[in-house]
Amino acid sequence: MAKKVLVVEDDPDVRLFTETVLEEHGYEHLAASDGVEGIQVIRSRNPDLVILDVLMPRRSGIKLYRELRMDETLKTIPVIVLSGISKKSFLRSQEALTEFGDEPVPEPDAYLEKPVEPEELAGAVDKIIG
Repeated sequence: MAKKVLVVEDDPDVRLFTETVLEEHGYEHLAASDGVEGIQVIRSRNPDLVILDVLMPRRSGIKLYRELRMDETLKTIPVIVLSGISKKSFLRSQEALTEFGDEPVPEPDAYLEKPVEPEELAGAVDKIIG
């Protein structure tokens, strides 16, 4: 049975690209267009991996990532952040939330900056759950 990968991405072109790479490498793909839909799919479908954009409407990837890492039942799901913002900026946003009393969270399992080559994306997925 193919492993399930949830792609949480608001840009339909990037989502299609990511899903195509996953499909070509034998993974089942699930999709969500924002963080609100993403958490619903995570709770209902229990994916083996989440590929997460950072800047999205309704609930950002920054908040969804923190929610995943703080929830005892979800924190073991690996996460690849695939974003147009730098890893340094993402980590700073997590540190800023910590300054407001939240607990620190670990770094994502992988961080890829857009645009990403198909081989790099597939390699990261394979390394984590392949």
